[in-house]
Amino acid sequence: MKNLINIAAGIILTFTMTSCHKLDLEVKTQLTPETFPQTDQHFIQLTGQVYVQFRQNWATDYFFLQSLSTDESIMPARGGNWYDGGRFEQHHKHTWDKDNGHVNSGWSWLSSTISKANQSLYLLKDAPESTGKTAALAEVRATRALAFFMMMDLWGNVPIVTNLGETTPPETKSRSEVFNFIEAELKAVMPDLSTTAGAATYGRPNKYTAYAILAKMYLNAEVYTGTQRYNDAVTMCDAIISAPGSPYSLESDYKKMFFIDNGPQIREFIFALPFDPGYSNGHMFYARYSVPRSLREKYSLKHTPSAPMSTLPEYYANFNDPNDKRNAQWITGLQFKHDGSPVMVETTNKGFDQFYSGSEPAKALTYQVEITPELTLRDATRPFDVGNDEISWNMGYRNNKFYADSTSSNRNQNNDIPVFRYADILLMKAEAILRGATPTQGQTALSLVNQLRAVRTTSPPWTSVTLEELYKERCREFAWECWHRNDMIRFGKYEGSWGFKTNSDVRRRLMPIPANAIVLNPKLVQNPGY
Repeated sequence: MKNLINIAAGIILTFTMTSCHKLDLEVKTQLTPETFPQTDQHFIQLTGQVYVQFRQNWATDYFFLQSLSTDESIMPARGGNWYDGGRFEQHHKHTWDKDNGHVNSGWSWLSSTISKANQSLYLLKDAPESTGKTAALAEVRATRALAFFMMMDLWGNVPIVTNLGETTPPETKSRSEVFNFIEAELKAVMPDLSTTAGAATYGRPNKYTAYAILAKMYLNAEVYTGTQRYNDAVTMCDAIISAPGSPYSLESDYKKMFFIDNGPQIREFIFALPFDPGYSNGHMFYARYSVPRSLREKYSLKHTPSAPMSTLPEYYANFNDPNDKRNAQWITGLQFKHDGSPVMVETTNKGFDQFYSGSEPAKALTYQVEITPELTLRDATRPFDVGNDEISWNMGYRNNKFYADSTSSNRNQNNDIPVFRYADILLMKAEAILRGATPTQGQTALSLVNQLRAVRTTSPPWTSVTLEELYKERCREFAWECWHRNDMIRFGKYEGSWGFKTNSDVRRRLMPIPANAIVLNPKLVQNPGY
């Protein structure tokens, strides 16, 4: 199943090459414009390019924009490594501008996803009518709607392009207009989306994916449009909670849900992105960013992790329940191998501490690795730099939720990434009720949160719940899943201070439209403050 999208991408590439170029070569393929697309399998193969494009930058640029701009994660330079022109420092300090590399590549990636969707819809329109064609059209439109949602969430006012080959540069549409377009699109395709969950639709949106997107939109509607839609959020959540046959449920093993062999068997995944380290069209590098270099042997990795990324003490403070299974996603404190023996590193006095000023800098030193919570900018000769020694490389608690992949021959990983999980549906409904929505199905905000906590911790059920407590529960549940920026904005916390960040400009809730995008299309209107 992980390879389905990759196979589809190869087939559509072959079809595109043979149909777009007149070559004096013998045609070896039976796929021609007259014979493809014709069957249900052809429709899936044709639309594969959309899903390949959609997963391309999720775990890189999108993750950086959504996570590094919050208190969830930080990527300081370490001896000059990973400074990259200051782009990571800008994310942390909320000082990015219209030339930030991740802002630019994130915009290009999502715009290209929409363009690929428009291309597939164009190629599908003249195919013979069938149930498979109808489903393929609906799935592509739903994926395009999700890409528009992500652009609306990041940039607010964006152009709406739905046709292939538009010659007139599109104008920027207001956030409310984009919201209304996405809502209308999802409602229009809803009847044609499958209600099948599991392997048959894995990696492609089904009807419940559309419900989840709408639930997320309605929960954030006041941010996006100025109008509350909490009752509508509950309605969308109920459509998943009460689905015939109960296709989704909470997984009892939180840690295993994100292992390298996760996939369609995970009943909590409503929509997920399949990854395969054998293919370059989509990089999943979380372990490369997060696992300490000294733990390469412990996790049997075939590469040495770069290890620049950690969390901040402000975020880790939410993990204050010693009985919570979700604590296991973190690498903290003294390190031991799986057999219980300590992880030891051989270095020198100077290698351990670059600022060592004693008389024996080259003297051998062996120490047990201890990952510490605080980060300190120790190298005054470099910007945003914690240093380049053993002390610096052990700074900051690390996230290993998407468990390091010992089977991969490169830095890429097999772990699929969930976009929507059933846990999110429960917590979104609970939050909507806390914010004023009418309770339904005999469920209260408290009962919904306790339903989740019953499988996440052995601590007693809560007797009450507030919005602040629910926010902290979301921090524990969705770390590293690209929702924390969205949550912080909705809860009014994005303008706070954490780490080395002090900027409280509310205009930073929106990213700037990239400078080169405006050069290509002068009709785009830049967001305020940029």
